[in-house]
Amino acid sequence: MAPTQPSDAEFPCSLTISLPFPTHRLASSAQRALEVDAELSHFVRRSFTLTAPPADQPQEKKQKQDPEEAKTMLKTTYRATTNRMLRVAVNGFMESLGVVLGVMAELDVDVLKAEAEIEG
Repeated sequence: MAPTQPSDAEFPCSLTISLPFPTHRLASSAQRALEVDAELSHFVRRSFTLTAPPADQPQEKKQKQDPEEAKTMLKTTYRATTNRMLRVAVNGFMESLGVVLGVMAELDVDVLKAEAEIEG
């Protein structure tokens, strides 16, 4: 049996965080790194999706792109039973996100290349 989605009545508090990345590979890596840690509370649900940035946001590559490669935005949706539970869960997520982004900035060649292009 497929798992059911929590109803709005059960989890009325929600927040969606959209994080743009320079490439699909980096967005996908961040998703994989962040989703391994399950939420500690059964009062909180979290889901991840990769999407393409909205049309009004500039993209680095304007040429024809594989639709999957265009998905450079990581959307994380939190749903919780109370605002407090939502805040606690998102605070933990932000700490983990800081670690993931720090590792990418220090070790990933795509991030280093993008920084060099911005500085140069």
